[in-house]
Amino acid sequence: MKRKIVSVLMAALMVCGSLSLFACGGGGDGDTIIIGGALSITGIQAPLDAPGVEGIQLAVDEINANGGINGKMLEFRNIDSKSDPTTAGEVAKQLIDQGAVAIITSSDFDFGSPAARAAQAAGIVGVSPSGSSPLFGSKLLGDKQFTLSMWNTTMGAVIAERAYTNDGMKSCYVIVDDFIDYTKSLGKYFVDCYERLGGSVLREDHFNQGGVDTAALIAHYRALPSKPDCIYISSYMPDLGTIIKEFRMAGITEPIYGGDAYDDPEMFVLLGANYGNDIIWDTHAFASEEAVPGFTEYNAAYKAKYGHDVDAPWSMSGYDVVMVLAEAMRETNSTDGDLMARYMENREFNCLTGKLIWSDAASGHEPNKAACVVQLVKGQPEFIEWAVPAYLPKPD
Repeated sequence: MKRKIVSVLMAALMVCGSLSLFACGGGGDGDTIIIGGALSITGIQAPLDAPGVEGIQLAVDEINANGGINGKMLEFRNIDSKSDPTTAGEVAKQLIDQGAVAIITSSDFDFGSPAARAAQAAGIVGVSPSGSSPLFGSKLLGDKQFTLSMWNTTMGAVIAERAYTNDGMKSCYVIVDDFIDYTKSLGKYFVDCYERLGGSVLREDHFNQGGVDTAALIAHYRALPSKPDCIYISSYMPDLGTIIKEFRMAGITEPIYGGDAYDDPEMFVLLGANYGNDIIWDTHAFASEEAVPGFTEYNAAYKAKYGHDVDAPWSMSGYDVVMVLAEAMRETNSTDGDLMARYMENREFNCLTGKLIWSDAASGHEPNKAACVVQLVKGQPEFIEWAVPAYLPKPD
């Protein structure tokens, strides 16, 4: 899963102050537009970010093969942020100094927000491919900062409705990893929405990534006054896979629900056919034509470049970010951050990861987007449906 991504070699380039793409390269040598990436190729965030880099480069190749943006070629430069927030901010500044006109941040608020703040300080657009924390928006990060992902308000609400309303799960044991805001806020919004529907949370346990005591969690489960209908786990690999496998090995067979971190193919391998059943989550997209019109063509291009089929949705999120940025630059005829951000606020984008409309900066650049619901059957993911929640909680 953690495939090696070869970054484009850096070169010293001059930045022109003009807004027009025709008058200025917007970074580059006059015929090139640079998009910077502060994504993690190593560390715990790499399983999300490394596929994103692949999708980003695929989009850049496609755009350049079709003449670029108003005659100018795109160049993507990623510097490994190493799953470290401080490094993310530093590499974003380096990329801006090299002439980047936009920054693609890590697919998480904690790891990506320092790069977004650097982009905002430079007056340029920053976009996270899959950062779902409601903190990732314009209210906290600035009026030129966006995430392509649905927020956890949607992700938590959709899977709560799936569990309670569609699947008849009236009681739940909840486990939340306090690792980062993603895991904490996703668990919170699930619980809020599940209880609002009438569901009963029999117990809620918390732990920190890297320090999970699965035996204690199993003991807590067995000590519940009644057997829950389901289990909800908000966590990250590798602890996420460990908890699920050990629960299944202990004979606990209730359906398990969660969010997009479940998309990690390493989890499918870990659980295998024996333990990879009755696991349901919501995410950004699914690798099939049924779920994503146009996926067959995308997968063919991806396989031609990387030698294997798409195995996770995060490459599609990276691809979509570049297509959104390219459209904004093309239609405004500019790399100016203000013009690009205002364009992005006022358009509906038809992405591989679904239709997307952002709210304006004053209301946070909240993404209006559906969630893709998936289940694991004998260790293999299967598409269920696209869904929007009947009730969408307001972010804190």
